[in-house]
Amino acid sequence: MASLSSVSRWDQTHDIVIAGAGLAGMCAAIEAYDLNPELRILIIEKAPEAETGGNSRVAGQSLLISKNAEVLAEYQRKMSAANPIPEDMLVPWSEAMVALEPWIQARAEQAGAQYIHGTGFSERDAVLEFPEFGAREAVYCTATILPIPSGVYLAFRENVRLRPGIQIAYETPLRDLIQDPDTLEVFGVIAEVNGQRQAIRANRGVVMAVGGFEANMDMQRNYFGLAEAHPLGTPHNTGDGIKILQKAGADLWHLRNQGQSGGIWPGFRPPGFETAFLRTFFWQSFSWIEVDALSERFYNETAELQLTHYKEKKHGHWVDTPHHRAGPVHMIFDSVTCQYNKLVVEVMTWAPVVTGYQWSDDNSAEIAKGWIEQADTIEELAAKIGRDPAKLRATVDRYNAACAGKSDADFERNPDTLYPIEQGPFYAIKVDPVIVCTGGGARRNIHSEVLDHDLKPIPRLFEAGELGSMFSDLYQNGSYLTEAMISGRAAGKGLVALEDWVDAGGTHANEISAKEVPA
Repeated sequence: MASLSSVSRWDQTHDIVIAGAGLAGMCAAIEAYDLNPELRILIIEKAPEAETGGNSRVAGQSLLISKNAEVLAEYQRKMSAANPIPEDMLVPWSEAMVALEPWIQARAEQAGAQYIHGTGFSERDAVLEFPEFGAREAVYCTATILPIPSGVYLAFRENVRLRPGIQIAYETPLRDLIQDPDTLEVFGVIAEVNGQRQAIRANRGVVMAVGGFEANMDMQRNYFGLAEAHPLGTPHNTGDGIKILQKAGADLWHLRNQGQSGGIWPGFRPPGFETAFLRTFFWQSFSWIEVDALSERFYNETAELQLTHYKEKKHGHWVDTPHHRAGPVHMIFDSVTCQYNKLVVEVMTWAPVVTGYQWSDDNSAEIAKGWIEQADTIEELAAKIGRDPAKLRATVDRYNAACAGKSDADFERNPDTLYPIEQGPFYAIKVDPVIVCTGGGARRNIHSEVLDHDLKPIPRLFEAGELGSMFSDLYQNGSYLTEAMISGRAAGKGLVALEDWVDAGGTHANEISAKEVPA
């Protein structure tokens, strides 16, 4: 932390400083402005404007809608049994969830956008992840804001634009918090502005909404234990907030849950890309398998695992699918699957939505780039990807025999998806374990106040969104974006309720002239 005594002058003064321009940060700003339009609100954002929005910009845009708080709380309670969420957080969160829909509708209407029930890109009215725990009763529907992709993010970004008291400073990363070293009270932030460190005073307080650590491979290895993983979302989520919150005296939680709440999915990260592509789950044909480091199949490839965020049931518990333990993994497929299935999803994730890369419909461009290996025989294909030709041939033959008998004794794959790999040429692509997001961060309460090691609120410090998410194990589709709204709004409300702090010399914040935010 930086102490107040280390600040010789304030380079800028604002009432509220919010770090992070994703959905959680925007909701904090919107709530604070609507409660008190006179407040000066600054959002500082690490990314350049073209890359702003965090994971909320490239998520599936699903919003959980529930009509029964008691049932929703019980559903989430069962999903969190391995690491229980405090009841004084779980119950009011459920109540806030049930009350949230009209506010979302109002934000869509204000932005001139269309709010709908449904996912926006499939025919499902509700994604029910864990029916055995009560999903059908807890989830009224899945909702979203059009267009797809990015509709929810775009609507809230427009809401921010319509509120003149909210300013956003891009390419302004948070570097530190300014605190009292004894009480931990937060007075402002140190941010990097045009390459220079500036002290920015926050009269009411600070909101940390900078996302997780999924783009930091060192933190993935040391905090979660993954040898290899790549982000599907923003490359700017490198764990900065966790490091700053550690210095600030915050208690941490949910860094290493029973599984990645958002799941470890199969994807592809070609050379030159910071982030990965998500493999499709909308298949037209099924003449494909995945093989592990031993060139053997290792799970039910065509199970609809996207409906459980890539969790499968083992030993009576829902756990991550084993891609991160089985590697290197390759997807092996024939010309039918290659011709009729674009291998990636383009309605979400960073690579197609933000970088704009358009994967070819028949994968031909990616074959030409060398991202996908092609060969006339399985044995030749095995040699190209560094595998034992006899072993890969035996695995494909065993799978094809299962197709002929319409029975997969190894992994009980749906007989309707047992298509033989038999029409050459044959193809292989490396399957990378990819991360939706991480939820670890500072422990917080339902008011979004950051808690210290004695579980007491750190004065004037709030947290919202993915950073320090309350989700501790299993995750219901649509909950992350709605939690970002609830936690962001709580932070905004909490800051508005505070009085401005006064420095040791008795100088009130309003006596200090604010400088303009750099463009």
